[in-house]
Amino acid sequence: MRPLLYPGHMTDTAIIISGGDKVPPAVADGLPADTYVIAADSGLDLAATLGIRVDIVIGDLDSASAAALEGAQRRGTRIQRHPVDKDASDLELALAHAREKGVSSLIVIGGHGGRMDHFLANASLLAAQTGLDIEWRTGTGWAHRVNGTLLLRGSPGETISLLAFGGPAKRVRTSGLQWPLHGEDLDPGGTRGLSNRFIGEQARIAVADGNLLVILPER
Repeated sequence: MRPLLYPGHMTDTAIIISGGDKVPPAVADGLPADTYVIAADSGLDLAATLGIRVDIVIGDLDSASAAALEGAQRRGTRIQRHPVDKDASDLELALAHAREKGVSSLIVIGGHGGRMDHFLANASLLAAQTGLDIEWRTGTGWAHRVNGTLLLRGSPGETISLLAFGGPAKRVRTSGLQWPLHGEDLDPGGTRGLSNRFIGEQARIAVADGNLLVILPER
């Protein structure tokens, strides 16, 4: 295991580490060092694997290992335990805590693997976080929630998909993609934004209203 990264307490950005899937160590590359870190239940184990120190672990703690919890307690990590019979998922509780901290930007690691219903719920939950810039890193790709305008670096030919959640994504405009959009609406039941491609090393995606998730499945 790599030495633990010691985050600080920037109030505008937070990292949430979720459980559910194994992720390659590369997902931790380029993480800001001075950042508040929240683990959602078994995300505590993933944080230890990635060598990231956690400020607080939140959830019913039914899946975090005893060893990870003991190690967190030794390091002074706060533990916020919730009942098993609760009305929100561990990730939703972590998101609520991040909002209480006043952050405007989130990096979410994990949360893809395991049950299909969990994955779909997590994708819908992250897409619906109005007013937040979100980068979601998993073991099977990366995604971004577009909060107005998003600039993305990529590689020519890299696949990129744009999916609307919870209602239409209004007046979507893109540049730097093989099939650009010029103010079209994307509907949750449609595939208009599926499997586009970078034509250069940068793309720009803008949405006037609605929840839009930009997915990089090869990242």
